[in-house]
Amino acid sequence: MASTSQPLRGKRACKKIFWAVFPHACFILSLVIYAFLGALMFSHIEGNRKVNLSEEYRKFLQKLWHISRNLSDNMTENEEVFKEKIHELLNTAERDWFVNPKDIWTFFGSLFFCCTVFTTVGYGNTYPVTRAGKYLCMLYALFGIPLMFLVLTDMGDILATLLSKSYKEFRKLQSKILASKLCSGSTCNKGDELKTRDQSKVAINEPLTIMEVLKSQPGFKRKPIKYRNAEIFEMLIDRENEYMKQARNKTIERWSSCPELARGKTMSRVIENFDKIGKQLEKLDVPIVLMVIVIFVYISCAAAILPNWETRLDFQEAFYFCFITLTTIGFGDTQLEHPKFFLFFSLYIIIGMEIVFIAFKLGQDRLIGLYKKVISFCGEKKMPSKKVYPK
Repeated sequence: MASTSQPLRGKRACKKIFWAVFPHACFILSLVIYAFLGALMFSHIEGNRKVNLSEEYRKFLQKLWHISRNLSDNMTENEEVFKEKIHELLNTAERDWFVNPKDIWTFFGSLFFCCTVFTTVGYGNTYPVTRAGKYLCMLYALFGIPLMFLVLTDMGDILATLLSKSYKEFRKLQSKILASKLCSGSTCNKGDELKTRDQSKVAINEPLTIMEVLKSQPGFKRKPIKYRNAEIFEMLIDRENEYMKQARNKTIERWSSCPELARGKTMSRVIENFDKIGKQLEKLDVPIVLMVIVIFVYISCAAAILPNWETRLDFQEAFYFCFITLTTIGFGDTQLEHPKFFLFFSLYIIIGMEIVFIAFKLGQDRLIGLYKKVISFCGEKKMPSKKVYPK
């Protein structure tokens, strides 16, 4: 019996993990599929368009020919004047006159464009030219940006949970180290520890009466009545929660013995996971300085890797480029020679946008708290002071 029960437990554990990860995988997979479909669409529409040489292009060639002819006829002409004329003429040129659309709108180039659309980065290096491409770009962004924000919120919960737990463990470790330093070479109030252990050992397995709860707590007679009532109420709530947990464990055992009932339970859990999106992000409370350090380290790591394939970028330029990308500013002043490699770096972009989003959320909360303090302080200053009359 033991040998058969162990594989069943393993299967049940795998199913629980699968249904817990399922909502997060759905969001990421849907975003990947959406990006691939957009890449196929834009590569077909923009890549197969015909380049019509307009009258402006012919005028551009005529002006360029006249400037070059004047330079060859008059070699004594000032070089600065020639540079100014060429610069003015090149400013009127359009990129489509000299670039083949199929070279830009390949599958990977279109995929890179789609990522810049729904992440709201928008470098501006690649943009639709045809009327159909522009309309489809607006429609694509209309659905892609909310989907991207949903993925950011969902993954933000995961990162917020990891950050909050790591910060709590760090604080516990720090308090233990300080306590060990203070208690080194002394008994450190062993009597108080024994009292707290005795107080924590309140019987919860069996129902307790109010008198038993009161008797288990020494020194309750010396406290005021309202504090005693509060303690009694908290103990009763703890006992009720413990019984609720035991009842849930019993129902889980029944469902595990009956797979038909377990399906409804797992589906309700999946729905609950969808409903809990964004809750952990609201509960996050870590120092803003810690988030700034995390962002700096995260961008520095990418800035050290990026110049390996982008040879024109050094560490400072790569750091600037990653910051502009993760904050979704996207000036487009830094051109990438190999956007395919950076496209495979998309997971880094999404996680980095998560970290920046969390930092902005914490900064927003701190800013609101600061405004509240300032407003309350100004309100107290404006309040008329109470006059104290002599008795």
